[in-house]
Amino acid sequence: MSQVTKEQVLDALRNVMDPDLNQDIVTLGFVREPKIDGGKLDVTINLTTPACPVKDQLKAQAEELLRALPGVEELTVEMTAEVKGSTGPPRELATGVKHFIAVSSGKGGVGKSTVTVNLAAALHKTGAKVGILDCDIYGPDIPMMMGLTGSPESVGRRLIPKERHGVKTMSIGYLVDDDKPVIWRGPMIHKLIEQFLGDVEWGELDYLLVDMPPGTGDAQLSLAQIVPLSGGVLVTTPQAVSAYDVGKAVQMFKQVNVDILGIIENMTGYAVRGTVDGCPEGTPITLDTGTGEVVVTTGPGGHFETIVHLFGAGGAERLASRYGFPVLGELPLHPGVRVGGDGGDPIVVADPDHPVSKSFMEVAGKLAQKLAIREFSSLPVLQ
Repeated sequence: MSQVTKEQVLDALRNVMDPDLNQDIVTLGFVREPKIDGGKLDVTINLTTPACPVKDQLKAQAEELLRALPGVEELTVEMTAEVKGSTGPPRELATGVKHFIAVSSGKGGVGKSTVTVNLAAALHKTGAKVGILDCDIYGPDIPMMMGLTGSPESVGRRLIPKERHGVKTMSIGYLVDDDKPVIWRGPMIHKLIEQFLGDVEWGELDYLLVDMPPGTGDAQLSLAQIVPLSGGVLVTTPQAVSAYDVGKAVQMFKQVNVDILGIIENMTGYAVRGTVDGCPEGTPITLDTGTGEVVVTTGPGGHFETIVHLFGAGGAERLASRYGFPVLGELPLHPGVRVGGDGGDPIVVADPDHPVSKSFMEVAGKLAQKLAIREFSSLPVLQ
């Protein structure tokens, strides 16, 4: 039997389509030089993000096509990734960061910092290099949520980010006493953000998530002026007042020419589970939720389960429809998320198999996917 050729390998892989970029992986330049040794074939497919949500699908398709080639007796398909970063003029600050992503909200109390730390941990779990910059000067929660305390180390005049769970972090919370308020005007906030980007040894990062203070104030404007943001992610709860305030954040991002990558609805609903001893399967049970009655039907053994929408429903969908950006995910309210945040171990790390953790992983994949599509649209395509 003759040895398979490079041309046959590439021709086969031209049938593997990237569903987001709508082109085959050979044309996109994802296929590295195949290694052929008799009946042994090694192929590397280099994607645009390690968090690619269709990575397994692409690998399975490639393996099926390559195994069908005459002469292939032993096959290895390796999936790698390289985040290119946004194109633009050279910059002096945080030169090793490929994507700056602002995580923002219109109001406080929607779980923006909780989303930030879990998204960062989720992106790291995919193999990405991730950091968090805490720009919430007046309420820096990142140190507690990441389980970090004390001042950062320094080398010369440069600060070394404090790291845990594989995520590099920097926050004003490391530099002031816990009970000391930060009472600063706009120019001081601008200068601090500039220093956190210029005087911190961030190194090479695929994604730097920037936890913004609530609202549309000085920190948001300063960040947009200092570095080229790859985009913003908005966090809301389903309730009308939160969605109303997010609308202001949308307009703020438009004014500073920052694209909105999507919106995340946090605290979507609370899962209520229980058992009625001795209750036959199929029995209707009425629950008083405080905002109305919900009727659920028991399953085997008298078990029942439902979602109670404590803060209403559909806020993110209405915003996405109105402004034309996607809903990246809907995250349910669960005590484990709060416990993880208070204890410094985000639920994605503490309980990776939990449904909420899986939801965060899906959101991280969609976010990386959006960035990869935007990133690739600015790069030349191989012909």
